[in-house]
Amino acid sequence: MELFIYPKHYDVLVVGAGHAGIEAALAAARLGAQTALLTQNLDTVGQMSCNPAIGGLAKGHMVREIDALGGAMGVNTDATGIQFRILNANKGPSVRAPRAQCDKKAYQFRMKAILEATPGLDLHQGNVAQLIVEKGGVTGIDTSLGMRIAAKAIVISAGTFMRGLLHVGMQNQAGGRMGDSISTLSDSLKALGFEVARFKTGTPCRVNGRSIDFSKCERQDGDTPIPRFSFLPGGLDAENELFTLNHEDSDGTFHVEQMPCWMTYTNTRTHELIRRNLDRSPMYSGQIEGVGPRYCPSIEDKVVRFAEKPQHQVFLEPEGRHTLEYYVNGVSTSLPYDVQLNFIRSIEGLTEAEIIRPGYAVEYDYCPPTQLRHTLETKRIENLYFAGQINGTSGYEEAAAQGLMAGANAALKLAGKEPFVLPRSAAYIGVMIDDLVTKGTTEPYRMFTSRAEYRLLLRQDNADIRLTPLGVEAGLVTRERQTFTESKIAELAGAHLFSQSNSLQGSQLQKWFRRPENTFHNLSDTYRSAFKDSIWQLLETDLKYEGYVARQQDLIEKARKMESAHIPPNMDYSGIEGLKQEARLKLAAIAPSTLGQAGRIQGVTPADIAVLTIWINRKSAPKPETTLDS
Repeated sequence: MELFIYPKHYDVLVVGAGHAGIEAALAAARLGAQTALLTQNLDTVGQMSCNPAIGGLAKGHMVREIDALGGAMGVNTDATGIQFRILNANKGPSVRAPRAQCDKKAYQFRMKAILEATPGLDLHQGNVAQLIVEKGGVTGIDTSLGMRIAAKAIVISAGTFMRGLLHVGMQNQAGGRMGDSISTLSDSLKALGFEVARFKTGTPCRVNGRSIDFSKCERQDGDTPIPRFSFLPGGLDAENELFTLNHEDSDGTFHVEQMPCWMTYTNTRTHELIRRNLDRSPMYSGQIEGVGPRYCPSIEDKVVRFAEKPQHQVFLEPEGRHTLEYYVNGVSTSLPYDVQLNFIRSIEGLTEAEIIRPGYAVEYDYCPPTQLRHTLETKRIENLYFAGQINGTSGYEEAAAQGLMAGANAALKLAGKEPFVLPRSAAYIGVMIDDLVTKGTTEPYRMFTSRAEYRLLLRQDNADIRLTPLGVEAGLVTRERQTFTESKIAELAGAHLFSQSNSLQGSQLQKWFRRPENTFHNLSDTYRSAFKDSIWQLLETDLKYEGYVARQQDLIEKARKMESAHIPPNMDYSGIEGLKQEARLKLAAIAPSTLGQAGRIQGVTPADIAVLTIWINRKSAPKPETTLDS
């Protein structure tokens, strides 16, 4: 095949246009890099392959962090959402999280429109055949149609498409998603020396809403007022209004015609049907080898692992305003079509259900993420970055966050600027990336609030205060966002001063807020008018939890000393006496950049860190001057 050299040379080339690829391409372009986004199908840009929902516990935190750094996911969700809720609203502020059900097609179309309108960003359709590497660095790709595209840096965000294999019962076919083809990119990565492993994920069936008896189901409505994802008021960009379902009036009122979701339950008959057919499940027959997500199990797993439970929740969630298709959340499966139909029809409200699309499992290749630096650049090949499910993660939100960081770091490195790395104490995004590159993952990684040791500081309501100033320094955010956030930070500071100089019911306002029973909702109109409710809410949280926050700040300060103790690159751990053999192997494999990171590696003990600290201090100590007497 004759090779065609594409005439335009790019700074950053992003492979894959899922949620990771979108944010990677947008971040690189925002930073001024000439960027290209290559996908095998431009009609599926931003496709929600599984549930058309954004956010949730911990995931919602990350979407707000993406928004605070100028990303598109939050704004696009606000524009195309059909139901909005705050989860854990009755629990503490650190575990509350926004979640939205989206119009699946509107989300996808609008995101494509954003990409098309972004200056410095080109879209291409094609499939990568191999990576081009010269002198230890990536220089471009060859497509399956014989076109070579040159780029100084490449971000791989191939999702589940690397040697994807779909399973419905004992039948399987190649594909990273039902109806789409696969990528053989992992063969090229193996040839370059990367470790490649296998994971599995799955999705439930979809049913026609016309065949659902909603009178037998429990209705779930969205929240009012509507909890938005984007911090920006009127954050919906005007050039894409064609694809915007929701809008904000001049008085700041956000209008959404919310659609209800519905809840029903499996039962003992459902479970018996599934048990009776486990031998026809590719997971239980040994046909599927990849490891699946433990925290998002299939209905087969639920029935087997929780045999004592008589029922499991099933959520019926609309896929959009202009479709009757419903996502049956809670019954992910790879059982044969006939079994799926039978067990679905055993559920109350679904006894006449018509399946539009069957559930299926998909196996795919991923690269264990310990092969990456904190910038998401690979250690093996310079200027090659991985983002999303190629790193062993699951979920749109985890993928988008990695994409933003990989795209930003690729552009910053080419511009000769400092890398953009978020520590664990600054963001859920930092927690996730540190977990991945330091510990790796033996199952599809999903973010939880419990993974963040400083979660009281990393709330979803303060993500802009935490991260937008860092985004400003990196060049990731617009002047509009910078100005708005600086004004908000000043307002909050003013509210703190106000609380110190005013009293309510004979008590200083600051002390009044510290009592659990007092909230900003109890304030008189006189006080309420001094600041927006969002500022009062932030002030209330700051004051109620200031003792706990101060304690976490102390822990961060102690940890910072370990994070500032750098380990020399290319360290030879075999020559350090006192290290256990397991620690030597783990440290050599991960190549941590700081003592703090080294201490988080599984198999490395505090005793090993003590030995390593002494060795580094000894090596970095100044040598005594040589004199004539010596």
